[in-house]
Amino acid sequence: MAVGPVEYLVVTFPGDRFADAIAPVLADAVASQAVRILALAFARRSGDGTPERVEQRVLDPGGLVSFQPPEGETSGLPDIMDIDALGRMPEGSSAALIVWEDLWSVPLTRAAHAAGGELMVHERVPADGGDDVITLLERLAELRTQDVLTDAEFAAQKARILTD
Repeated sequence: MAVGPVEYLVVTFPGDRFADAIAPVLADAVASQAVRILALAFARRSGDGTPERVEQRVLDPGGLVSFQPPEGETSGLPDIMDIDALGRMPEGSSAALIVWEDLWSVPLTRAAHAAGGELMVHERVPADGGDDVITLLERLAELRTQDVLTDAEFAAQKARILTD
């Protein structure tokens, strides 16, 4: 499916503010060909407090974000309803799960593969300079749950986090 690194984030926003606040920026990123969206899903907090899936056309009625899921295998991508953070969404808010491929890195990745190399590590440095240990461990556990990490990889990364 993807050639470049794949990342995702979950953005929460008040009410239905996706189309006016977030969609234009995401549409620009796609138009610039810096990223390719692999998955885009939405949820909102229902009346009883549980998250419920929402169709894109509800939060982006004008179709600002032109998105066609890629053809082929897409298993292993996160599902918005499996994101633990949705339980902490403020009342009356919605969330968008955005999964993308970093297209700018595709030529680099292909060159590495052609030279017999591979991508070994791809990590993000948080904007605030770091995360607390609990947040890092929660993210690590989520990756293991999604079968992104093996049990051995999980144990090694957990040990690294706890000794840093």
